[in-house]
Amino acid sequence: MTTQLETKEIFRSADAVCFDVDSTVIKEEGIDELAKFCGVGDAVTEMTRKAMGGSMTFKTALTERLAIIRCSREQVNKLITDHPPHLTPGIKELVACLQQRGVKVFLISGGFRCIVEHVATQLNIPLDHVYANRLKFYFNGEYAGFDESQLTAESGGKGRVISHLREKFGLETVVMIGDGATDLEACPPANAFIGFGGNVVRPQVKEKSTWYVTAFGELLKELEKL
Repeated sequence: MTTQLETKEIFRSADAVCFDVDSTVIKEEGIDELAKFCGVGDAVTEMTRKAMGGSMTFKTALTERLAIIRCSREQVNKLITDHPPHLTPGIKELVACLQQRGVKVFLISGGFRCIVEHVATQLNIPLDHVYANRLKFYFNGEYAGFDESQLTAESGGKGRVISHLREKFGLETVVMIGDGATDLEACPPANAFIGFGGNVVRPQVKEKSTWYVTAFGELLKELEKL
């Protein structure tokens, strides 16, 4: 088990930092926002809570939630236009600081690529550094399911993405930052995990994190020590 000091050291020397998106990089849970927008908010929020708490496999929770929402392509586009996700304070500065230092930044999300790409663009993160689930639509725009072949569609998917990134980019030191159970379980293969509780505190994640922060300013401060 790494200590907090070791985790901080790994973070300072990382050549890649991977961020979860929902409730970490942005304030909302994208799937809950989509559900609210489609008029089925309460049913889906409860299921998200179970998925994040680890009491249901991720793929099962995703399949069941999407079966309730059944959003059309038009609804997804309208959500992004009318209710764009809100960035968590400090994330823009942190990403810019990491990039200035030559650290590769990735977004790894169990959420939806169409929403996550919008977030990546705001943070100047290249779209090929985005790993998320893809919604599928019929030619008339109606919901047709999601792409089950994506690594992020499975429990343990974030860890598999990190293993893939290590190979693809020849990465030595990778840090995962997030608020949920699926982020925590990505370490290993990540060298270190930093728990984030700035939007929502998940007790089992806080308990198991050697370094738990509630503001991105704490991470920026650490980088300034270099």
